[in-house]
Amino acid sequence: MTTQNPLRLVDLFKYYKELPHQTAAIFELEAALLKRAPGILNRDQEWFKTWSQAGRQDQFANNWDGVYAAAKKAGAKFPELVAAQWALESGYGKHLSGENNYFGLKGSGTTRSTKEYINGNWVTIQDSFIDFPDLETCVYYLVERWYKDFNIYQGCNRASTREEAARWLVKEGYATDPTYADKLIKLMDQHVQGKPTQKERFTPDKPFSFRITSNITYGEFTLNDERRRFTRQEQCDTALEMCKYLEKVRAHFGGKPLIITSGHRPPAVNKAIGGASQSEHLYNMTGVGAVDFYIQGVDIYKVQEYVDKTYPYSVGYGAAKGFVHIGMRLGRPRIRWDY
Repeated sequence: MTTQNPLRLVDLFKYYKELPHQTAAIFELEAALLKRAPGILNRDQEWFKTWSQAGRQDQFANNWDGVYAAAKKAGAKFPELVAAQWALESGYGKHLSGENNYFGLKGSGTTRSTKEYINGNWVTIQDSFIDFPDLETCVYYLVERWYKDFNIYQGCNRASTREEAARWLVKEGYATDPTYADKLIKLMDQHVQGKPTQKERFTPDKPFSFRITSNITYGEFTLNDERRRFTRQEQCDTALEMCKYLEKVRAHFGGKPLIITSGHRPPAVNKAIGGASQSEHLYNMTGVGAVDFYIQGVDIYKVQEYVDKTYPYSVGYGAAKGFVHIGMRLGRPRIRWDY
């Protein structure tokens, strides 16, 4: 009787190159596993928790610095280019194409509409995007297949400069947008080691694309509504102070997208939506202001609880209505109320 040494899955993964016969074999193995243990591939299994989170030495935040660090660990020669792709493809981590897919990586997973530049025209198509367990795995997948050599393709790590690497991605077919490389280069030029080079003061006349803080734009704070644009410098200064706190909340919850539902409401806007006559949202006095928000994918009551413990001024308990209110009023008292 011949004793056979069993194969180890780690060896299969190590040598998997997406060749047709390898993929077919994995499908056969998957079917055999499911036949013997129907729930073994479910996400609630302990092995998947270990794979996706538990035991991980590093946790990477969903921001420029976090993506830069994850890309560097994965082996990207120009991690700032990966961060620029993250910023461009996901709107600084706010709009995902699939679960934890920050780069528009296509494959079996979530189906959604996307725009492609074909034959000189932008067209909308339906396509499938890969679902990932976390940001780090997504970054690793990108770097392994586009930055390093993969199968017959030469990765952009071969480039001598980050600008050349950006154009290399387009040459190898990563994106159909003819201006894709230029957009990435512009984003990289705006950052140095993950920190925005933009030093301008936040003023009322800034474009809505202006970043008040690393992850919050003027447009987000005003809902991209010109009627809500600030008219006095002290309003901008108050908004900046609150945005700095919002960044802390965002970081506490893993860098998940923070969505502002209401910021500045001038008198006419405030009246039209039925706001309180003395609402903090009016920004009608120096040091007075407010913002309502939620964190995408996070229990709103957990966000409210955290804010209640860490924000020293006004907090409105709006979780039952899907938001949390923070604000400041004259004298900056600590005050709490229910909506």
